[in-house]
Parts: sequence; C-alpha cells; structure tokens
Amino acid sequence: MSNTSSGPLAGHKIFETNSIILLIGILVAIAIGGLVEIVPLFYMKNTIEAVKGVRPYTPLELAGFNIYVREGCYLCHSQMIRPLRDEVERYGHYSLAAESMYDHPFQWGSKRNGPDLSRVGGKYSDDWHRSHLNDPRSVVPASIMPGYSFLSGPLDATHIRENMVALSRVGVPYTQEMLDRADDDLKAQAGGKGGDELGKRYSKAIVRDLSGQPAVTEADALIAYLQQLGMHVDFKLYDDAANIR
Repeated sequence: MSNTSSGPLAGHKIFETNSIILLIGILVAIAIGGLVEIVPLFYMKNTIEAVKGVRPYTPLELAGFNIYVREGCYLCHSQMIRPLRDEVERYGHYSLAAESMYDHPFQWGSKRNGPDLSRVGGKYSDDWHRSHLNDPRSVVPASIMPGYSFLSGPLDATHIRENMVALSRVGVPYTQEMLDRADDDLKAQAGGKGGDELGKRYSKAIVRDLSGQPAVTEADALIAYLQQLGMHVDFKLYDDAANIR
C-alpha cells in the first residue's frame, strides 16, 4: 500500500482528521462564496429587470390588495409560478420578479391549499368570483375554502390616498396626479364617471360594471385586484412557457 502521508493527499488529511480545521475551512469557503454573490449587488442600480406593462395598483385594486392581505389569502394561495414544466403547464408563464415589485408585502405564499393565483386575471367572470367568495362550493364542489359572504359589506376607502402616499415613499411610482385623483379614480373604476381619465393614468385598468349596487363592496375591490393579476405583461416578449423543460 502506498504511503500518502507525503503525497498529494497529505494536505487533505489535515481536514479529515481535525474537525476544528474542517469547520474553519467550511466557514471560509462559505464566506468567499457569499462575498462573490453579494458584493456585485452593491454596484448594481437595480436587481430587478425592467418589464414593460407593470404598473402600480389603481386605488380600487389597492383596496382589494389590502383586503387580500387582511384575510390571509396568501396562506393558502401562492402568487409565484416556478420555472418548472409542470408548473407552467398548469398555471401559465413563470413569474417575473418585476410582477411583484410594487407589492408591500409580496404575496409569493408558502403553500398551496388552493391554486396559484398569479394568472387568475380574466380567467373567470366577476359574477363567478362573487359566487365563489359567497359560497365556494357553489362553483367548485370540492373546495375547502371558507366562505367570505361578509365581504358584501360596503368598502371603507377613506384612507386610500394616505395608503398610496405611504407606498410612494417606499418606491411605488405614484405621481402627484394619481395621488390627487385617488378618490375619483376609485369611483371611476367602480363604474362611475372618468373611466377614460383612469385609463390614461393606469394602463389596462378595467372599469367594473357595478350598476344597480347601492355602494362599492369589499368583494368588488377584492375582485378588481384578482382580475388584474397576470394581465399587465405581454409574455410573448419573454421565453415561451412551452420551451420550459
């Protein structure tokens, strides 16, 4: 048997026979790897790729987002499609970082008791969503989701402008005009006057047909939020989901 005490593996033997030295070596390797990954980020102006079409939420959509967070919807529904073949075939194009850049907090979720909602916008009608919130099993018999019929109460959007101001201070690009017209834009998207002006400030903002209702409800706001998910970006400009393997 050859003697390796003085061969090329002699140095390696020091790590194999001394746990303290091995631990120090591991920490040094991790530190170097971490620095290689982290240091370049300090020299980048933005780590998120700019994506055409991504915009801040309208006041009505933002009110719906707040209700979504308040009710803990992210605990059972994710909003992050991983670039794996089975996920893109089921839910659609994988998620882009820019899609959630204006979410505070982000809604990536941690598990899926229900389906991912990243691409739910436009998949169902407003009436379907309203029935689903009131009684989930009326449209999905196997659903384990609880009912949210209490969301049929009136929406309190008293502080929506203040909410938008706070978001603008952490980087959400609300203009002064958007802030000044917050209340009017919320009413316009709920079916009131000013839909054309709303569209100039928020691209692809869908005006809801709430005619005949005495007031805008929390369910209306939540549905407005859900109906815009995945609708802003033209994914044909990016890798086709069919190419994911």
